[in-house]
Amino acid sequence: MNAERDEIAVVGAGLAGCLLACFLARRGYRVTLYERRPDPRTGRAERGRSINLALSERGLDALRRIGLDGQVMADALPMRGRMIHPVAGEPQFQSYSAAGDLAINSISRGALNNALLTAATALPGVRVAFGHRLVGLDPATGEMTFETSQGKVTAAAPVVLGADGAGSAVRGQLLAYGVLSESLDFLDYGYKELTIPAVGGEFALDPAALHIWPRGTSMMIALPNPDRSFTCTLFWPTHGTASFASLSSPAAIERHFATHYPDLVPLAPNLVDDYQHNPIGVLGTVRCAPWQANGRVGLIGDAAHAIVPFYGQGANCAFEDVVVLDRCLDECDDDWAAALPLFQARRQDDAEAIARMALANFVEMRDKVASPVFQARRELDHALERALPGRYVSQYELVSFSTTPYAQVRRRVRRQQVVLGAVAATAATLLVGAVGAALARGRRRWA
Repeated sequence: MNAERDEIAVVGAGLAGCLLACFLARRGYRVTLYERRPDPRTGRAERGRSINLALSERGLDALRRIGLDGQVMADALPMRGRMIHPVAGEPQFQSYSAAGDLAINSISRGALNNALLTAATALPGVRVAFGHRLVGLDPATGEMTFETSQGKVTAAAPVVLGADGAGSAVRGQLLAYGVLSESLDFLDYGYKELTIPAVGGEFALDPAALHIWPRGTSMMIALPNPDRSFTCTLFWPTHGTASFASLSSPAAIERHFATHYPDLVPLAPNLVDDYQHNPIGVLGTVRCAPWQANGRVGLIGDAAHAIVPFYGQGANCAFEDVVVLDRCLDECDDDWAAALPLFQARRQDDAEAIARMALANFVEMRDKVASPVFQARRELDHALERALPGRYVSQYELVSFSTTPYAQVRRRVRRQQVVLGAVAATAATLLVGAVGAALARGRRRWA
Protein backbone atom coordinates (compact mmCIF):
# COMPACT_ATOMS: atom_id res chain seq x y z
CA MET A 1 0.00 0.00 0.00
CA ASN A 2 1.30 3.44 -0.95
CA ALA A 3 0.98 5.63 2.15
CA GLU A 4 1.08 8.80 0.07
CA ARG A 5 -1.97 7.92 -2.06
CA ASP A 6 -4.26 5.47 -0.33
CA GLU A 7 -7.16 6.56 1.80
CA ILE A 8 -8.17 4.98 5.08
CA ALA A 9 -11.80 5.10 6.20
CA VAL A 10 -12.26 5.40 9.96
CA VAL A 11 -15.85 4.91 11.08
CA GLY A 12 -16.44 6.85 14.29
CA ALA A 13 -15.09 10.30 15.15
CA GLY A 14 -15.07 9.73 18.88
CA LEU A 15 -11.98 9.59 21.05
CA ALA A 16 -10.34 6.54 19.48
CA GLY A 17 -11.29 7.47 15.92
CA CYS A 18 -9.91 11.00 16.14
CA LEU A 19 -6.67 9.87 17.77
CA LEU A 20 -6.32 7.13 15.17
CA ALA A 21 -6.77 9.70 12.39
CA CYS A 22 -3.94 11.77 13.89
CA PHE A 23 -1.58 8.78 13.96
CA LEU A 24 -2.50 7.70 10.43
CA ALA A 25 -2.08 11.22 9.03
CA ARG A 26 1.37 11.33 10.62
CA ARG A 27 2.19 8.20 8.62
CA GLY A 28 1.18 9.97 5.41
CA TYR A 29 -2.25 8.46 4.87
CA ARG A 30 -5.29 10.35 3.69
CA VAL A 31 -8.07 9.69 6.21
CA THR A 32 -11.81 10.13 6.07
CA LEU A 33 -13.63 10.03 9.38
CA TYR A 34 -17.29 9.01 9.08
CA GLU A 35 -19.45 10.06 12.03
CA ARG A 36 -23.17 9.47 12.51
CA ARG A 37 -23.59 12.56 14.72
CA PRO A 38 -23.42 16.18 13.65
CA ASP A 39 -20.23 18.05 14.50
CA PRO A 40 -20.12 17.91 18.33
CA ARG A 41 -18.23 21.21 18.45
CA THR A 42 -21.25 23.11 17.13
CA GLY A 43 -24.07 21.66 19.24
CA ARG A 44 -25.05 20.92 22.80
CA ALA A 45 -24.00 17.68 24.44
CA GLU A 46 -26.72 15.12 25.04
CA ARG A 47 -28.05 15.51 28.55
CA GLY A 48 -26.61 13.14 31.12
CA ARG A 49 -24.12 11.49 28.76
CA SER A 50 -20.86 13.26 29.56
CA ILE A 51 -19.27 10.77 32.01
CA ASN A 52 -15.96 12.34 32.90
CA LEU A 53 -12.85 10.40 32.03
CA ALA A 54 -9.95 9.55 34.29
CA LEU A 55 -7.01 10.07 31.94
CA SER A 56 -3.90 8.26 33.15
CA GLU A 57 -0.46 7.24 31.89
CA ARG A 58 -1.52 5.01 29.00
CA GLY A 59 -3.68 7.72 27.49
CA LEU A 60 -1.10 10.41 28.16
CA ASP A 61 1.61 8.31 26.54
CA ALA A 62 -0.45 8.15 23.32
CA LEU A 63 -1.08 11.90 23.37
CA ARG A 64 2.62 12.66 23.95
CA ARG A 65 3.55 10.74 20.83
CA ILE A 66 1.70 13.27 18.67
CA GLY A 67 2.39 16.32 20.84
CA LEU A 68 -1.15 16.77 22.17
CA ASP A 69 -0.59 16.08 25.86
CA GLY A 70 0.04 19.71 26.78
CA GLN A 71 -3.05 20.94 24.96
CA VAL A 72 -5.31 18.31 26.50
CA MET A 73 -3.91 18.56 30.02
CA ALA A 74 -4.57 22.31 30.17
CA ASP A 75 -8.16 21.51 31.17
CA ALA A 76 -7.45 18.39 33.24
CA LEU A 77 -7.74 18.25 37.02
CA PRO A 78 -5.36 15.86 38.83
CA MET A 79 -6.88 13.52 41.41
CA ARG A 80 -4.32 12.01 43.79
CA GLY A 81 -6.62 9.56 45.53
CA ARG A 82 -10.11 8.48 46.49
CA MET A 83 -12.27 10.36 48.99
CA ILE A 84 -14.58 7.84 50.63
CA HIS A 85 -17.94 9.21 51.83
CA PRO A 86 -19.62 7.02 54.47
CA VAL A 87 -23.32 7.34 55.29
CA ALA A 88 -22.32 8.88 58.62
CA GLY A 89 -19.03 10.43 59.67
CA GLU A 90 -16.28 12.34 57.93
CA PRO A 91 -14.93 11.45 54.47
CA GLN A 92 -11.61 9.58 54.40
CA PHE A 93 -8.88 10.11 51.81
CA GLN A 94 -7.02 7.12 50.28
CA SER A 95 -3.94 8.00 48.24
CA TYR A 96 -3.44 6.26 44.89
CA SER A 97 0.33 6.02 45.33
CA ALA A 98 2.72 5.29 48.17
CA ALA A 99 4.32 8.75 48.00
CA GLY A 100 1.04 10.53 47.29
CA ASP A 101 2.55 12.21 44.24
CA LEU A 102 0.83 10.32 41.40
CA ALA A 103 -2.56 11.33 40.04
CA ILE A 104 -5.16 10.35 37.49
CA ASN A 105 -6.73 13.27 35.66
CA SER A 106 -10.38 14.24 35.44
CA ILE A 107 -11.33 15.53 32.01
CA SER A 108 -14.61 16.00 30.17
CA ARG A 109 -15.20 13.39 27.49
CA GLY A 110 -16.74 16.07 25.28
CA ALA A 111 -13.87 18.51 25.72
CA LEU A 112 -11.31 15.80 24.96
CA ASN A 113 -13.25 14.64 21.90
CA ASN A 114 -13.46 18.20 20.60
CA ALA A 115 -9.73 18.76 21.12
CA LEU A 116 -8.82 15.56 19.26
CA LEU A 117 -11.29 16.27 16.47
CA THR A 118 -9.84 19.75 15.99
CA ALA A 119 -6.30 18.36 16.01
CA ALA A 120 -7.20 15.68 13.46
CA THR A 121 -8.93 18.02 11.02
CA ALA A 122 -6.00 20.44 11.17
CA LEU A 123 -3.74 17.77 9.66
CA PRO A 124 -3.19 17.49 5.90
CA GLY A 125 -5.30 14.80 4.29
CA VAL A 126 -7.89 14.38 7.07
CA ARG A 127 -11.54 15.14 6.42
CA VAL A 128 -14.73 14.37 8.36
CA ALA A 129 -18.12 13.38 6.99
CA PHE A 130 -20.64 14.17 9.73
CA GLY A 131 -24.20 12.89 9.69
CA HIS A 132 -23.13 9.59 8.08
CA ARG A 133 -24.58 6.50 9.75
CA LEU A 134 -23.10 3.24 8.50
CA VAL A 135 -25.83 0.83 7.35
CA GLY A 136 -23.85 -1.39 4.99
CA LEU A 137 -20.29 -2.67 4.64
CA ASP A 138 -18.90 -5.34 2.34
CA PRO A 139 -15.80 -6.72 4.12
CA ALA A 140 -14.47 -8.18 0.86
CA THR A 141 -14.43 -4.91 -1.08
CA GLY A 142 -14.49 -2.15 1.55
CA GLU A 143 -17.64 -0.65 0.02
CA MET A 144 -19.71 1.23 2.61
CA THR A 145 -23.28 2.51 2.59
CA PHE A 146 -24.32 5.41 4.78
CA GLU A 147 -27.64 6.99 5.64
CA THR A 148 -27.49 10.79 5.54
CA SER A 149 -29.98 13.63 5.60
CA GLN A 150 -29.80 13.56 1.79
CA GLY A 151 -30.49 9.85 1.54
CA LYS A 152 -28.17 6.89 1.15
CA VAL A 153 -24.64 7.39 -0.16
CA THR A 154 -21.85 4.94 -0.86
CA ALA A 155 -18.09 5.12 -0.48
CA ALA A 156 -15.19 2.69 -0.58
CA ALA A 157 -11.69 2.47 0.84
CA PRO A 158 -8.83 -0.04 0.70
CA VAL A 159 -8.91 -0.23 4.51
CA VAL A 160 -11.91 0.40 6.81
CA LEU A 161 -11.35 0.72 10.55
CA GLY A 162 -14.22 0.59 13.02
CA ALA A 163 -13.62 2.95 15.93
CA ASP A 164 -17.32 3.41 16.58
CA GLY A 165 -17.66 2.25 20.15
CA ALA A 166 -19.33 -0.56 22.06
CA GLY A 167 -22.37 -0.56 19.76
CA SER A 168 -20.13 -0.62 16.69
CA ALA A 169 -21.94 -0.61 13.34
CA VAL A 170 -18.78 -1.97 11.71
CA ARG A 171 -18.76 -4.94 14.08
CA GLY A 172 -22.46 -5.41 13.39
CA GLN A 173 -21.80 -5.59 9.66
CA LEU A 174 -19.00 -8.13 10.11
CA LEU A 175 -21.32 -10.16 12.32
CA ALA A 176 -24.03 -10.05 9.65
CA TYR A 177 -21.56 -11.35 7.07
CA GLY A 178 -20.62 -14.20 9.41
CA VAL A 179 -16.95 -13.28 9.58
CA LEU A 180 -16.81 -12.82 13.35
CA SER A 181 -18.59 -13.92 16.53
CA GLU A 182 -19.36 -11.78 19.56
CA SER A 183 -20.49 -12.05 23.16
CA LEU A 184 -22.17 -9.24 25.09
CA ASP A 185 -22.16 -9.56 28.87
CA PHE A 186 -24.33 -6.84 30.39
CA LEU A 187 -24.41 -6.10 34.10
CA ASP A 188 -27.69 -5.85 36.00
CA TYR A 189 -26.55 -2.30 36.68
CA GLY A 190 -26.93 0.99 34.89
CA TYR A 191 -25.59 4.49 35.31
CA LYS A 192 -27.16 7.93 35.63
CA GLU A 193 -25.51 11.33 35.96
CA LEU A 194 -26.12 14.06 38.51
CA THR A 195 -24.40 17.42 39.04
CA ILE A 196 -22.92 19.23 42.03
CA PRO A 197 -22.60 22.88 41.00
CA ALA A 198 -19.96 25.30 42.24
CA VAL A 199 -20.77 27.05 45.50
CA GLY A 200 -19.87 30.73 45.52
CA GLY A 201 -17.60 30.13 42.55
CA GLU A 202 -15.63 27.42 44.35
CA PHE A 203 -15.61 23.63 44.45
CA ALA A 204 -18.15 22.16 46.89
CA LEU A 205 -15.82 19.18 47.48
CA ASP A 206 -12.07 18.60 47.39
CA PRO A 207 -11.13 18.76 43.66
CA ALA A 208 -7.93 16.75 44.17
CA ALA A 209 -9.82 13.51 44.75
CA LEU A 210 -12.17 11.13 43.01
CA HIS A 211 -15.12 10.99 45.40
CA ILE A 212 -16.83 7.67 46.07
CA TRP A 213 -19.99 6.90 48.02
CA PRO A 214 -19.72 3.09 48.44
CA ARG A 215 -22.99 1.48 49.48
CA GLY A 216 -22.37 -2.26 49.22
CA THR A 217 -24.46 -3.21 46.20
CA SER A 218 -24.36 0.25 44.62
CA MET A 219 -22.28 3.42 44.60
CA MET A 220 -21.90 6.95 43.35
CA ILE A 221 -18.73 8.71 42.18
CA ALA A 222 -17.97 12.38 41.50
CA LEU A 223 -15.22 13.92 39.38
CA PRO A 224 -14.29 17.62 39.26
CA ASN A 225 -14.72 19.92 36.26
CA PRO A 226 -12.81 23.09 35.28
CA ASP A 227 -15.94 25.20 35.94
CA ARG A 228 -15.70 24.02 39.58
CA SER A 229 -18.70 21.75 39.36
CA PHE A 230 -18.62 17.97 39.84
CA THR A 231 -20.09 15.38 37.51
CA CYS A 232 -21.59 12.60 39.63
CA THR A 233 -22.42 9.15 38.32
CA LEU A 234 -24.75 6.71 40.06
CA PHE A 235 -24.05 3.03 39.47
CA TRP A 236 -27.16 1.24 40.68
CA PRO A 237 -29.02 -2.00 40.01
CA THR A 238 -31.60 -1.67 37.26
CA HIS A 239 -34.22 -3.76 39.09
CA GLY A 240 -35.27 -4.62 42.63
CA THR A 241 -35.35 -2.52 45.76
CA ALA A 242 -32.97 0.46 45.96
CA SER A 243 -32.67 0.40 42.17
CA PHE A 244 -33.40 2.83 39.36
CA ALA A 245 -36.72 1.05 38.82
CA SER A 246 -37.81 1.53 42.43
CA LEU A 247 -37.61 5.34 42.55
CA SER A 248 -39.98 7.52 40.57
CA SER A 249 -41.71 10.20 42.61
CA PRO A 250 -39.85 13.30 43.86
CA ALA A 251 -40.66 12.38 47.46
CA ALA A 252 -39.23 8.86 47.06
CA ILE A 253 -36.07 10.24 45.42
CA GLU A 254 -35.54 12.78 48.18
CA ARG A 255 -36.08 10.19 50.92
CA HIS A 256 -33.67 7.73 49.35
CA PHE A 257 -30.86 10.25 48.96
CA ALA A 258 -31.45 11.72 52.43
CA THR A 259 -31.04 8.21 53.84
CA HIS A 260 -28.16 6.87 51.76
CA TYR A 261 -26.33 10.00 50.49
CA PRO A 262 -27.11 12.61 53.15
CA ASP A 263 -24.08 14.82 52.45
CA LEU A 264 -25.00 15.05 48.75
CA VAL A 265 -28.48 16.51 49.25
CA PRO A 266 -27.47 20.07 50.25
CA LEU A 267 -24.87 20.16 47.46
CA ALA A 268 -27.15 19.14 44.58
CA PRO A 269 -30.07 21.61 44.24
CA ASN A 270 -31.14 20.00 40.92
CA LEU A 271 -30.97 16.46 42.28
CA VAL A 272 -34.58 15.47 41.63
CA ASP A 273 -34.70 17.05 38.17
CA ASP A 274 -31.39 15.42 37.13
CA TYR A 275 -32.53 12.06 38.46
CA GLN A 276 -35.88 12.18 36.69
CA HIS A 277 -34.69 13.48 33.34
CA ASN A 278 -31.17 12.14 32.79
CA PRO A 279 -31.13 8.80 30.95
CA ILE A 280 -29.98 5.46 32.33
CA GLY A 281 -26.98 4.05 30.50
CA VAL A 282 -26.10 0.36 30.18
CA LEU A 283 -22.90 -1.30 31.40
CA GLY A 284 -21.31 -4.37 29.91
CA THR A 285 -18.34 -6.14 28.38
CA VAL A 286 -18.05 -6.77 24.64
CA ARG A 287 -15.86 -9.54 23.27
CA CYS A 288 -15.51 -10.58 19.66
CA ALA A 289 -13.19 -12.54 17.39
CA PRO A 290 -11.53 -12.00 15.07
CA TRP A 291 -10.98 -8.26 15.20
CA GLN A 292 -10.41 -8.04 11.44
CA ALA A 293 -11.62 -9.45 8.17
CA ASN A 294 -9.67 -10.02 4.96
CA GLY A 295 -6.81 -7.82 6.15
CA ARG A 296 -8.80 -4.75 5.13
CA VAL A 297 -11.54 -4.22 7.75
CA GLY A 298 -10.50 -3.91 11.39
CA LEU A 299 -11.88 -3.00 14.81
CA ILE A 300 -10.18 -0.94 17.51
CA GLY A 301 -11.01 0.31 20.99
CA ASP A 302 -14.49 -0.36 22.36
CA ALA A 303 -15.61 -1.62 18.95
CA ALA A 304 -13.36 -4.65 19.52
CA HIS A 305 -13.39 -5.01 23.31
CA ALA A 306 -15.62 -2.68 25.34
CA ILE A 307 -15.20 -2.88 29.11
CA VAL A 308 -17.04 -1.55 32.15
CA PRO A 309 -15.72 1.82 33.40
CA PHE A 310 -14.68 0.89 36.93
CA TYR A 311 -10.92 1.05 36.45
CA GLY A 312 -11.06 4.31 34.52
CA GLN A 313 -9.30 2.55 31.65
CA GLY A 314 -11.78 2.57 28.75
CA ALA A 315 -10.36 5.58 26.91
CA ASN A 316 -6.82 4.87 28.12
CA CYS A 317 -7.04 1.34 26.74
CA ALA A 318 -8.41 2.56 23.40
CA PHE A 319 -5.63 5.14 23.11
CA GLU A 320 -3.07 2.43 23.84
CA ASP A 321 -4.68 0.34 21.07
CA VAL A 322 -3.81 3.12 18.64
CA VAL A 323 -0.17 3.08 19.79
CA VAL A 324 0.04 -0.71 19.42
CA LEU A 325 -1.52 -0.61 15.92
CA ASP A 326 0.96 2.09 14.93
CA ARG A 327 3.83 -0.16 16.07
CA CYS A 328 2.39 -3.08 14.13
CA LEU A 329 2.30 -0.95 10.97
CA ASP A 330 5.96 -0.09 11.56
CA GLU A 331 6.88 -3.77 11.88
CA CYS A 332 4.83 -4.76 8.83
CA ASP A 333 5.97 -1.91 6.58
CA ASP A 334 2.37 -0.68 6.35
CA ASP A 335 1.12 -4.01 5.02
CA TRP A 336 -2.39 -3.92 6.50
CA ALA A 337 -3.07 -7.58 5.71
CA ALA A 338 -0.21 -8.44 8.08
CA ALA A 339 -0.62 -5.59 10.57
CA LEU A 340 -4.28 -6.15 11.46
CA PRO A 341 -3.89 -9.82 12.55
CA LEU A 342 -0.67 -8.89 14.37
CA PHE A 343 -2.50 -6.13 16.23
CA GLN A 344 -5.07 -8.60 17.53
CA ALA A 345 -2.37 -11.11 18.49
CA ARG A 346 -0.50 -8.43 20.43
CA ARG A 347 -3.53 -6.89 22.10
CA GLN A 348 -6.23 -9.48 22.77
CA ASP A 349 -4.79 -10.90 26.01
CA ASP A 350 -4.34 -7.37 27.35
CA ALA A 351 -7.92 -6.46 26.45
CA GLU A 352 -9.22 -9.52 28.31
CA ALA A 353 -7.01 -8.78 31.32
CA ILE A 354 -8.30 -5.22 31.77
CA ALA A 355 -11.88 -6.39 31.20
CA ARG A 356 -11.54 -8.77 34.15
CA MET A 357 -9.75 -6.23 36.34
CA ALA A 358 -12.44 -3.61 35.61
CA LEU A 359 -15.20 -5.98 36.72
CA ALA A 360 -13.29 -6.83 39.90
CA ASN A 361 -12.71 -3.14 40.62
CA PHE A 362 -16.48 -2.52 40.62
CA VAL A 363 -16.80 -4.79 43.65
CA GLU A 364 -13.85 -3.03 45.27
CA MET A 365 -15.24 0.47 44.71
CA ARG A 366 -18.84 -0.17 45.74
CA ASP A 367 -18.06 -2.33 48.75
CA LYS A 368 -14.47 -2.97 49.82
CA VAL A 369 -13.02 0.57 49.90
CA ALA A 370 -14.95 1.33 53.09
CA SER A 371 -13.71 -1.83 54.82
CA PRO A 372 -10.99 -1.55 57.50
CA VAL A 373 -9.48 -4.77 56.12
CA PHE A 374 -9.20 -3.24 52.64
CA GLN A 375 -7.72 -0.05 54.03
CA ALA A 376 -5.15 -2.04 56.00
CA ARG A 377 -4.23 -3.94 52.83
CA ARG A 378 -3.74 -0.66 50.95
CA GLU A 379 -1.47 0.60 53.71
CA LEU A 380 0.52 -2.63 53.48
CA ASP A 381 0.80 -2.20 49.69
CA HIS A 382 2.15 1.30 50.13
CA ALA A 383 4.56 0.24 52.88
CA LEU A 384 5.94 -2.53 50.65
CA GLU A 385 6.28 -0.10 47.73
CA ARG A 386 8.32 2.25 49.92
CA ALA A 387 10.43 -0.58 51.32
CA LEU A 388 10.96 -2.33 47.96
CA PRO A 389 10.95 0.43 45.33
CA GLY A 390 10.62 -0.95 41.82
CA ARG A 391 10.41 -4.52 43.08
CA TYR A 392 6.95 -4.39 44.64
CA VAL A 393 4.32 -2.30 42.82
CA SER A 394 0.60 -2.42 43.51
CA GLN A 395 -1.85 -3.43 40.81
CA TYR A 396 -3.42 0.04 40.79
CA GLU A 397 -0.09 1.74 40.16
CA LEU A 398 0.84 -0.70 37.40
CA VAL A 399 -2.50 -0.19 35.66
CA SER A 400 -2.85 3.56 36.08
CA PHE A 401 0.69 4.90 36.26
CA SER A 402 2.65 2.70 33.87
CA THR A 403 2.35 1.27 30.36
CA THR A 404 3.08 -2.27 31.53
CA PRO A 405 0.83 -4.51 29.38
CA TYR A 406 -2.36 -5.35 31.24
CA ALA A 407 -1.84 -9.12 31.00
CA GLN A 408 1.66 -8.71 32.38
CA VAL A 409 0.24 -6.66 35.27
CA ARG A 410 -2.03 -9.54 36.26
CA ARG A 411 0.85 -12.04 36.12
CA ARG A 412 3.16 -9.79 38.15
CA VAL A 413 0.54 -9.14 40.82
CA ARG A 414 -0.16 -12.86 41.16
CA ARG A 415 3.58 -13.53 41.63
CA GLN A 416 3.80 -10.81 44.25
CA GLN A 417 0.85 -12.31 46.12
CA VAL A 418 2.45 -15.77 46.07
CA VAL A 419 5.70 -14.34 47.47
CA LEU A 420 3.85 -12.38 50.13
CA GLY A 421 1.86 -15.46 51.08
CA ALA A 422 5.07 -17.48 51.43
CA VAL A 423 6.70 -14.74 53.52
CA ALA A 424 3.64 -14.50 55.75
CA ALA A 425 3.55 -18.29 56.20
CA THR A 426 7.26 -18.38 57.06
CA ALA A 427 6.85 -15.52 59.53
CA ALA A 428 3.91 -17.28 61.15
CA THR A 429 5.88 -20.52 61.44
CA LEU A 430 8.83 -18.72 63.02
CA LEU A 431 6.52 -16.90 65.39
CA VAL A 432 4.79 -20.10 66.46
CA GLY A 433 8.18 -21.74 66.96
CA ALA A 434 9.46 -18.83 69.04
CA VAL A 435 6.33 -18.81 71.20
CA GLY A 436 6.57 -22.57 71.68
CA ALA A 437 10.21 -22.33 72.73
CA ALA A 438 9.41 -19.52 75.15
CA LEU A 439 6.60 -21.52 76.72
CA ALA A 440 8.87 -24.54 77.06
CA ARG A 441 11.50 -22.43 78.84
CA GLY A 442 8.80 -21.05 81.10
CA ARG A 443 7.56 -24.53 82.02
CA ARG A 444 11.09 -25.60 82.91
CA ARG A 445 11.49 -22.59 85.21
CA TRP A 446 8.12 -23.18 86.81
CA ALA A 447 8.72 -26.90 87.31
